[in-house]
This record gives sequence, C-alpha cells and structure tokens, in this order.
Amino acid sequence: MSQQSRTFPALTGKDASALTRALSSGDVTVFVDGTALRLPAAARDAVLELLGRLAGGSAVTVASASSDDTKEPGESPAHNPLLTTSQAAAAAGISHTYLRNLTDAGVIPVEYRGTHRRIRMSDVEAWLKSQREQRAAKAAAQGGDGTSGGTDT
Repeated sequence: MSQQSRTFPALTGKDASALTRALSSGDVTVFVDGTALRLPAAARDAVLELLGRLAGGSAVTVASASSDDTKEPGESPAHNPLLTTSQAAAAAGISHTYLRNLTDAGVIPVEYRGTHRRIRMSDVEAWLKSQREQRAAKAAAQGGDGTSGGTDT
C-alpha cells in the first residue's frame, strides 16, 4: 500500500486571523458531510496542531508516520536505515530519476523529512527481490533460465 504525503501552503491574511480567533475560543467542532463529529483525543490534538500551524503561517506536510513502535525488541534503525534518493538509487543500481518515478508511482514506499524523500533500505531490498522474481518467472515462462539470450555455438 502506498502512502503519499501532501503539503499544504500556509494561511495568510484574513484566513489566518479568522482561524487563529476560532482556535483561541477553545470550542472546536468538526463537521464531516454536514454531521458534527466528536474526534478521539489523539485525532483532535492532531487536527488542532495542524490548524494551529497553518494559522501561524507555516506550510504543513501531512504524512503517515512509520510504525516504529511495532518493531521487534532489539531491531534497531541501523538495520533499516533511511536513505536519500541518491543512496537508494545507488543501492538498487538504478538512476535517481528512475527511483523518484518509482516512489511517485507508489512502487517503492517513501517517507518525507520536510520536503526531502527518504527510502528505507528494506524497501529497496524488497523491490530488488521482486524484480529478480519477475525476471525468473518471465524466464521460466519462456522456457529458459534467463542467463543467455542467444544460442551456443
């Protein structure tokens, strides 16, 4: 499943002032499709943080956080580092432009640190494994081992 991030521009002028006044009242009601919705505390806090930053003149990027809390005890981030696009492309043996195209298409998951893309080494390795499996399946379907494109003489 691909998780994309989105960046929203800061609010300015009247919009920022109106939102700041509304947030300062302390009474926040969320409407979804015309229905008032009471958000759980964590969701409410996240929405208020986002709105506060927009009203304060900051652009905001929304992305899903990786679930580092679900990792096995003893599994360290050093075993699954975040790579820059150049590092990930070098590890995969492809151009960084092709790698960016793969992340844009959701083929390789990407995390954002500000506006910078970061890719987990495990995601690069998983993509490489899938590429090897696809090549092997294609070679098997063609009745060859995929190591030679010509005939032996």
